[in-house]
Amino acid sequence: MSCILNIETSTSACSVALSQDGQNIFTKEDLKGPSHATALGVFVDEALSFADNHAIPLDAVAVSCGPGSYTGLRIGVSMAKGVCYGRNLPLIGIPTLKALCVPVLLYHDELPENALLCPMIDARRMEVYAAVYDRSLKPICDIAANIIDENSYKEILDVHPIYFFGDGADKCKDKIKHTNAHFIDDVQPLAKMMFPLAEKAMAEENFEDVAYFEPFYLKEFVASKPKKLL
Repeated sequence: MSCILNIETSTSACSVALSQDGQNIFTKEDLKGPSHATALGVFVDEALSFADNHAIPLDAVAVSCGPGSYTGLRIGVSMAKGVCYGRNLPLIGIPTLKALCVPVLLYHDELPENALLCPMIDARRMEVYAAVYDRSLKPICDIAANIIDENSYKEILDVHPIYFFGDGADKCKDKIKHTNAHFIDDVQPLAKMMFPLAEKAMAEENFEDVAYFEPFYLKEFVASKPKKLL
């Protein structure tokens, strides 16, 4: 039986979960965030203590690897690598946008067979990190930072219904008005939704190089200048 520690910090939400053979045995979440710097260490310690107290050996650590918040991803990946080093565990990198599709596939049976999924993470202003997948999570459009306007995804929407979701989708409702465009509210990246992808990677031994693994930032980090005090 495999037990995987899952870490998700790609957006303002911070969550940690333990899966045992794909089943949720421990979850800690702070959805109000951002609290990664203070909450993540506590959540991970509690998860590790839970596993140790129940004599459940960990087999791997899975971490949401982006794109998303630069700071959140850096904190999450650093924590995951630390646990891997400390316990000599393999590391699994989970693409954030692909994991964001999991709750939609699990809880929305009404999706037609030809539906496409477009998870979106807010990248500020009218820009989003997005990708398009079919229902088997095969990529139709690669992950990209897109500036959304009235013509976004039009060629695909002319052929397929697309379901948009994630915190980046909210600001696109007023721009994407195609009749094949559908929006699903209240979908956010959570550690417990990484389970199917983490279990698959574990079974395939699809592990990362702990020493050299870095988050998929997609864009270069640009530090904003502090405002001058009057």
